[in-house]
Amino acid sequence: MTRPRPEVAEVIAHYAAAYEATYGASPGQHRILRDLGRCRTAALGGHKQQCTDCGHEVISYNSCRNRHCPKCQGSARARWLAARAAELLPVPYFHVVFTLPAPLGPLALQNPRLLYGMLFRAAAATLRTIARDPKHLGADIGFLAVLHTWGQTLQHHPHLHCVVPGGGLAPDGRRWVACRPHFFLPVRVLSRRFRRTFLTLLRDAFLRGKLHYHGQLAPLADPTAWRRWVQGLERVEWVVYAKPPFGGPRQVLKYLARYTHRVAIANQRLVSVADGHVTFRWKDYAHDHRPRTMKLDAVEFLRRFLLHRLPRGFHHIRQYGLLGNRRRTTHLARCRDLLGQPPDTGAHDGSASAADPTPRDVCPQCGTGRLVLVATLAPTDTTASRSHPLPWNTS
Repeated sequence: MTRPRPEVAEVIAHYAAAYEATYGASPGQHRILRDLGRCRTAALGGHKQQCTDCGHEVISYNSCRNRHCPKCQGSARARWLAARAAELLPVPYFHVVFTLPAPLGPLALQNPRLLYGMLFRAAAATLRTIARDPKHLGADIGFLAVLHTWGQTLQHHPHLHCVVPGGGLAPDGRRWVACRPHFFLPVRVLSRRFRRTFLTLLRDAFLRGKLHYHGQLAPLADPTAWRRWVQGLERVEWVVYAKPPFGGPRQVLKYLARYTHRVAIANQRLVSVADGHVTFRWKDYAHDHRPRTMKLDAVEFLRRFLLHRLPRGFHHIRQYGLLGNRRRTTHLARCRDLLGQPPDTGAHDGSASAADPTPRDVCPQCGTGRLVLVATLAPTDTTASRSHPLPWNTS
């Protein structure tokens, strides 16, 4: 009998208590441990379905819906991608990555909402300002930005992935300005502007008393120490990386499916959970993306995993410029008109008729009958229903 594939939930079930005894846990971290440990178990309740032909029964337990859960991203990703498909333009798309330098990592961990917000603001302002410059593109652009806070080994590594159409609207809105083939904007110019913009925001936050410092960062509360520290950040290069353009809208969607609704580590990367250790796969980008494995103490694995908890209510996917929410429909219609693209009809969304069974409705036993709901299962953990209502597991 094959052993079930290891999951993050298994690590939590066995080692969460040891983690909390070693490090303690903030309310947000405790909620992640609780939710992920109960996800798709009887603790959250569920439902029973029965085949209309052979009588086979299937029990499915509810999802926790926590956005840090590796098992709860499927349905959210599908809905989000369906909306994005209607917004794609018939132009090349570029992938630009903005990375915070390592010295800012500890400050970001102590001020996540503020510094992650600054990362979005600085990157967005940088792209839009340089793109508007007639020396570069001379156009108003639109783009999507996704925050990731992790590297392949789960260390803290805040960076922003931006997906940008290769062109934009001229300032008068009367023509589409295409970028040069295989080139969007100069990364050195982007890097310098990004550094200057972010540090301006950071200095302003310091002057307004918005930053918090604990532990080893406590000396930064002193203005003299703060100025020296910021001057050090001015002397290092800030990494902005532009990848080659995508082949077309289909490749853009494939990319977005991988990057938008990700968590720090997927269950598929776990190799084993045994003897107090977790072994997982990672890619060594410094050596030609070579696949490797890493073995960590289970408590250390959980510590690294929880470094990537986002502030509650923080939007880690945002759209700017022509794709901003306020005038996105109008801007996209104008772009399509200038590019000669037919108006979106919604016919491509692939939604099935309600009368047609989805693969999830077909009986896995006989392959012909349809599964119908016959019972709802109450949560065995009575606190689950009080914390928030739970939907069916549809991911």
